[in-house]
Amino acid sequence: MSPELISILVLAVVFVIATTRSVNMGALAFAAAFGVGELVADLDADGIFAGFPGDLFVVLVGVTYLFAIARANGTTDWLVHASIRLVRGRVALIPWVMFFITGALTAIGAVSPAAVAIVAPIALSFAARYGISPLLMGAMVVHGAQGGGFSPISIYGTIVNGIVERENLPGNEVALFLTSLIANLVIAGVVFVLFGGMKLWKQGATAEGPAPATGSDSHPADPAAGNRAAGAAPVPTPGTASTSSTEPALTPARIATLTSLVALVVAVLAFDLDAGLTAVTLAATLSAVWPDDSRKAVTQIAWSTVLLICGVLTYVGVLDEMGTITWAGEGVSDIGIPLLAAVLLCYIGAIVSAFASSVGIMGALIPLAVPFLAQGEIGAVGMIAALAVSATVVDVSPFSTNGALVLAAAPDVDRERFFRQLMIYGGIVVAVVPAVVWLVLVVPGFG
Repeated sequence: MSPELISILVLAVVFVIATTRSVNMGALAFAAAFGVGELVADLDADGIFAGFPGDLFVVLVGVTYLFAIARANGTTDWLVHASIRLVRGRVALIPWVMFFITGALTAIGAVSPAAVAIVAPIALSFAARYGISPLLMGAMVVHGAQGGGFSPISIYGTIVNGIVERENLPGNEVALFLTSLIANLVIAGVVFVLFGGMKLWKQGATAEGPAPATGSDSHPADPAAGNRAAGAAPVPTPGTASTSSTEPALTPARIATLTSLVALVVAVLAFDLDAGLTAVTLAATLSAVWPDDSRKAVTQIAWSTVLLICGVLTYVGVLDEMGTITWAGEGVSDIGIPLLAAVLLCYIGAIVSAFASSVGIMGALIPLAVPFLAQGEIGAVGMIAALAVSATVVDVSPFSTNGALVLAAAPDVDRERFFRQLMIYGGIVVAVVPAVVWLVLVVPGFG
């Protein structure tokens, strides 16, 4: 049995054990990375840790830390009120507002995970506040980010168009952008209908009071106590009109936190600074000035999610290091049946991207597709668009950076249950979308 096949079978075993025994998959993945790396791939510790996602670790910790402080001092309550005024109290519009805000950020140049890191904590706070499905809200944020992700001036767009130019393939920047935007809009619409969006429309408008203070991830604090502390009005049942529209006051701590959130956006978008390091720095500054508000924030960092994601991605790094991903891609390219190779490449892009870097897999797959694209039987523009959509739309997976940020950002949820929901939804997207984009974009251009 080849080392590459062994590494794939071990990954399957990790999934089975984690699912049936309720063991943190990240811990199992670290153990698998050690065993496969040392015994099968002949990697030393440095080679194994080369796949550890240090940047994602800092992003997860920094962003959840900063927004835990924002929840603790009532800043998210103020944001809830401001946004509800913006949509005139119509809760059903909130998921779409988040979709288009995240899409606009990526379209003008934000890295997709950075945009999700900025928007997801606020969006998931709305979901908890109004009884919106966190899966619906999280999916809207991620699909929004990917919808804008291939504009000609975006990160994804410039990377893919650069690869196309370097490989001397015909390309169409506008078609690539519109394909991704339309695909994600359609998926967002389906998700909105299936996960309770229509019920939100039936609720009509609501005049909301401030949100309750929250405790740990799984145990909300006493709402009455939280509101007394904030000097705010009673909390209504989610989705109903409140008896008061009193807003939380803008205290110095809240003003400073809002300023920090704006600074995070500016630092990431305007100065291309790392989102994780920036968030940690801002959170540490707020903690130093208002230690009472921030004392419990460290305990609300999504540590179990950090372990899970970092463990799985470290194992994927071992797979990459030992050539498993390249081995699978080259095997598909050698099939000799262009349409079959095309759909399999779309599926490989989707599956691998659900666990690893979308940009990285696109950079690998497009060159792998060059041999049969050069034959002229498969339309290059459609195939590249299909690969791009397949490799990015699956970022709702809890193992991808965007999905992990959504999982970590959700307040007051059963994280194991939410993780399973994201994993099932991500699996459905992986199973369905590559086939659909292949049928729509690749098959018509064959021949």
